[in-house]
Amino acid sequence: MNSLALRVVLGIACASAPMVMAGGWVRGAGKRLEKIEAGEAVADDADEGEVAIATAADEGYCSGDLRKILRRVLQSCGLMGSGEVRGCQPVQAKSVATMTGEDFNALFLPLSQRAGIIQFDKDSAELDAADSTLLDKLFADQRGASYFFVVARSSPEGSAEHNRELSQKRADAVMGRLRSVFNDPDLDREVGMLWLGEEYAQLDQDFCSWSRSGAADKCKPKDINRSAFVAWIDCRL
Repeated sequence: MNSLALRVVLGIACASAPMVMAGGWVRGAGKRLEKIEAGEAVADDADEGEVAIATAADEGYCSGDLRKILRRVLQSCGLMGSGEVRGCQPVQAKSVATMTGEDFNALFLPLSQRAGIIQFDKDSAELDAADSTLLDKLFADQRGASYFFVVARSSPEGSAEHNRELSQKRADAVMGRLRSVFNDPDLDREVGMLWLGEEYAQLDQDFCSWSRSGAADKCKPKDINRSAFVAWIDCRL
């Protein structure tokens, strides 16, 4: 092969190399995206050859479904990052969860020993002493977890619009308490909020046995849904 032909062959090979590499990157990104949508943990590029290992806390409750919900909440509802958008309302929550309200609540059943239900008075978003005591106790018990969920609701009395606004105020009341009590610079990156009004994921009386701030005789469905479910969640995404 003469020198001219050799230069042509080398030139073609060099020009093709970036295309081949780019194709590999695209295929790799596609596979990672498929894993993310399936709720699987994905290693960073630098750790591509390593196997992702869940923490001990992950093993008990951090299922693929919970990872999927958590990731969609963080990404779709603006709960992390700049802090310009805080929380999701009911219509958004349905698209984020892509499951029934009962199934959404069932995801959190394994958290029964770490979560709590902050109960509010009818048509109120004010935290009383019992609410504040339980919230402070649960938030202080981080145990290295990454995200603190606040899922606020309302009972069905009143209009749907009013109850959306009321559940948002309840989530905001929880966040306000955390800001005032805990000097945590990472608060905006740790706390994820959903306000569900009366329209999605109502709690049933099975949750009465959970740690909650309401009185013993205040656990009818209307009582327990005047609330904010709160829990630290340690999922490796």
